[in-house]
Amino acid sequence: MTENTVQAEVPPELACPIAPVVDLVFSRWTTPILWTLNEYGRQRFVELERRITTITPKVLTQRLRQLERDGLVVRTYYPEVPPRVEYEISELGRSLAPVFASLAEWSVNLDKIEQAREAYDAKPRPRR
Repeated sequence: MTENTVQAEVPPELACPIAPVVDLVFSRWTTPILWTLNEYGRQRFVELERRITTITPKVLTQRLRQLERDGLVVRTYYPEVPPRVEYEISELGRSLAPVFASLAEWSVNLDKIEQAREAYDAKPRPRR
């Protein structure tokens, strides 16, 4: 079997080994939720909702459940009156801190991205 044959057998979605990580960590609301829990520590649902103002309660609930299922968030239920639930980032979630730090560092390039977009948009386009 040649190297090309082996590569041809790999499904396209598995060709890039970081694709599943990107899908998991950078889905629409995962990053803001994990960043908020890492930055502010353990929080109740309402506190998260106040800090991430553009998320709906339904979506926040769905994402928190998924993050708990993935092991990135820990949910703690306190059987009090009224009941209390708190969320915190797990050790596994904290292990993403270097990834987020690298991305934050890289964000200095956003001005260059904006300049590139403006230059691209300013170019005349051929008519079809």
